[in-house]
Amino acid sequence: MVNIETFRQFALAFDEALESHHFEKTSFRVNKKIFATLNIKTNEAVIKLSVIDQSVFCSYDKTIIYPVAGRWGLQGWTMITLNKVGKNMLKDALTTSYCAVAPKKLAEKYRR
Repeated sequence: MVNIETFRQFALAFDEALESHHFEKTSFRVNKKIFATLNIKTNEAVIKLSVIDQSVFCSYDKTIIYPVAGRWGLQGWTMITLNKVGKNMLKDALTTSYCAVAPKKLAEKYRR
């Protein structure tokens, strides 16, 4: 169970992560690439995963983490319901998303 401020703190804890606007949402970027967006109105986040990582995270609970509808979801974009997800699961998902788009040198610090 994560609130908006906790999500923001987690996302901005990564090296060179920046917060920016993205249409009516807030985006979190590294090297100008989006690794997460936040919809404050719906208390939901979207993260960028590989299709394989997406299937792993979505297998946890499809009511909490699930592919975005349509083509975006087929490309790995994944929805997270913040008021249902645990902090550890969110940290793992955000880390995976960050590492998927960050330059190798930055991502190496967070890979397990």
